[in-house]
Amino acid sequence: MELRNVDRENWEEAIRLKVKKGQEKLVPSVAVSLAKVYIKPDGDDVEYLPFSIYVNGRMVGFIMHAYVQKTDNMYWINGFLIDEQHQGKGYGKKALNEMISWIERKFPHSKETRLTVNKENHHAKALYEKLGYVPTGEEYDGEIVCRRKRV
Repeated sequence: MELRNVDRENWEEAIRLKVKKGQEKLVPSVAVSLAKVYIKPDGDDVEYLPFSIYVNGRMVGFIMHAYVQKTDNMYWINGFLIDEQHQGKGYGKKALNEMISWIERKFPHSKETRLTVNKENHHAKALYEKLGYVPTGEEYDGEIVCRRKRV
């Protein structure tokens, strides 16, 4: 598994990724996530880094990292999805672990990673719990905020 930056070479393939029918309301589309890079809806101090998820040279998903550089707890994972054709193969868990490792290598001062999850996204909630994410008691944009302390 490999995370690659979304760039002018692969962005069109990335925006064609889609989740299974009925899951569309649970995660933002790749196009919406990519728009955040430019629009910066969470503020000018938030940086967004979009990645495509590849397995054996084939794009299977998307994940984005958003962070505020001069903090130790504002390292977020968002826009995370595995394409409908590749769900159920363990790629989600591997990709999330890879993103967590990448963040911890790139930002050694970070003390935790955070993410939000739709209350109805039971599969994602179970995955996040297995990887050590716990709800903070906060909500953001109607979703549950979870955090995983660095180990």
